[in-house]
Parts: sequence; structure tokens; C-alpha cells
Amino acid sequence: MAQQTVNRPLARQPANVWTAVVLRPHWKALTLALVAVFGETIADILQPWPIKIVIDNIVQSKKLPGWMGGVVSGFLGGDKYATLNFAVAAVAIIAIVSAVSTYWEKYLTTSVSQWVGHDLRRALYQHIQRLSLAEHSEAHKGDLITRMTSDISAIQDFINSALLGILVNVLTLAGTIGVMFYISWRFTLVALSVTPVLFLVVHFYTRRIKKASRAVRKKEGEMLSGVADVLTSIHVVQAFAREDYEDRRFASESREQLEVGLQARGTKAKLSPIVEVIVGLGTCLVLGYGARLALAGQISAGVLIVFLLYLGKMYKPMRDLSKMTDTITKAGVGWERIQEVLQLESRVRDSPDARPAPAFSGLIEFDHVSFSYSGDVPILK
Repeated sequence: MAQQTVNRPLARQPANVWTAVVLRPHWKALTLALVAVFGETIADILQPWPIKIVIDNIVQSKKLPGWMGGVVSGFLGGDKYATLNFAVAAVAIIAIVSAVSTYWEKYLTTSVSQWVGHDLRRALYQHIQRLSLAEHSEAHKGDLITRMTSDISAIQDFINSALLGILVNVLTLAGTIGVMFYISWRFTLVALSVTPVLFLVVHFYTRRIKKASRAVRKKEGEMLSGVADVLTSIHVVQAFAREDYEDRRFASESREQLEVGLQARGTKAKLSPIVEVIVGLGTCLVLGYGARLALAGQISAGVLIVFLLYLGKMYKPMRDLSKMTDTITKAGVGWERIQEVLQLESRVRDSPDARPAPAFSGLIEFDHVSFSYSGDVPILK
């Protein structure tokens, strides 16, 4: 007879559409978070401009650009103090917009990550319960627990800290580069000269970090499987006085997990210093080139300072994106491991012409049932 089962939509989806499957129910919250991301990005891009106004238009007494000068003179007046008040007000407004946008972006992404974790735990738990005993006899309990906890937590961390964080950094990077080209395209090309090397380094280490993360997760699952097997059979272990043997076995597995973890951490630790060196090289090039232009009188001090501030804002998203590599790879490995379970199909299946099972009353009747060990002599008839 056909078995009545609950709906498990996540288990029917291919592994390459996990973002759509997992995030689609939360599109409203993500849309609001996206609006907050745009506010955060715009505020971040505008932060250096009040400093340029103070240096060029107040200290060096240069005139404001046409539209900005009209706004300031129309609302605040035409003297230096009016320009200073405008710059101070701009700093305050930018800070408020940035704070409000950051709060809502963090709040909404945290909420979505918690709900996604809840959905994944339910789907995985329902699917595991409905696998046949054959699958359960071959599965490692500790590994399943790791997929239910650590792998789902890795996906939550990605949504919480990297999903929209990637978008923030990409938008900030694009906007900053656009403003830098507006200020000086030669400056910008000098600053961007190190980015090909930076992207090649990040790409190279991303592949190695993903491989290391997969090895760490596998070793954690194997170790926890051994712990689960011992704890569920502790009466047998104690009955045969196998405590010392199990201690040595666990110490060996824990040592292997430690070595794999240290190797993975060493791979991840190499990326950040290399990125810092490349970024420092780019800063040196821009600083040397810009200082020479300023000494020659080709650019103002305000332009040089603002460009250096934007240079820091351009390199910061690059640093952040490189640091997110670990979070992204862990989430990818976690999703692969979760899908390995969700895509398992039970070996015990209903026949095509099976009828739905009725409501049982507790009465079992054997009709034309027999059993034998050899096939010749029936034991039960």
C-alpha cells in the first residue's frame, strides 16, 4: 500500500538552484534589505566629499560647483561659514543614513538566515526519518548530525554575513571606481593596476580553501560518527572493557581532525597577508604618483586627499571579498553535503499499483502467508 508522506519540496530540487529554493519564501525581507544596501552604499560613497569641500572650498577659498553653490547660497548663504555649515550637515546626514541602512540590512539578513536554518533543519529531518532502514544501517549517525548542525550553520553564516555583504562590496567598489574616474582617470588606472594580480590570487586560494573545507567537514563527520556509535552502544563497550581501546581510537581520530583543521586554517591564513601586500603596493603607486602631481600644481590638496580616501574605500571591498572566501566556500560545501542527503531515495518503494493505506484499527490478519529458510520446507504457514 502507498505510504502517506509529508511534502518535502527541498528534497526534490537540484543542487544548483539552492539560492532560489531556500531564499524565495523570504523575498520580501530580502527586497527591503536590498533597499537598505543601496542606502548604505550611497552613504559610504559620499563620505569623503565633505572633507574635500572643507579643504578646497573653505581653506583654499575655491568656489563650490554650480549646482552645489546654488543650493548652499539659496538655503544657508554665500560666505565660508555657510559652506562650513553645509559640510557639517552633510557629514551628519550621511552618518544617519549609513547607520539606519546598516541596522535594517543586518536585522533583515539575520532574520532571513534564522528562517532559512529552520526550513533546512525541518526538510532534512523529515527526509532522514523517511529513509528506509537500509539507508540508516549504512549511514553514519555522527555525519548526519554534522549536516544537521554545522553545515546548516555554515549556510546561515553565509546569508547573515556574506549574501548581501557581497552586494554591498560590489556596489561600493563600482561606485567608488566611478567617482575616482570622475576625479582623475589617470589616478584610477594607476590604482587599478594591481587588481588583476589580486583577483588571480583570490581565485587560486578560493579553490584550495574549498577543498580544505570539504576535508574538514568530512573528518568532523567521521569523528562524530564514532562518538555516536560508542555512546549508543556504551553498555557493550563497558561489558567488554573496551574503554581504553575507544579512548585510543578517539584520540587518533581527533588528532587527524586537528591536523586537517590546521592545514585548512593555514591555507586560509595565507590569503589575507598576500592581499594586504598587493593593496599596499597599489597605495604606494597612487601616493607617489599623486604627490608628484600635487607638487607640480596639477591637482589640489583636496583632490589628492579625497582620492586617497576613495582609494581606501576601493581596496576595502576587495579585502572584504577576499575574507568572505572562507564563508562562501563553507556554505557551498555545506549545501553540497545537505543535498547529498536530501537527494537520497528510499530503497523501499511502493509498487506502481499500490493503494493508499486505510486507517488501521489494530487488527492484523495473515492470509496466504508462509516463510521458510531454504525455500523447500515451510517454517510458518
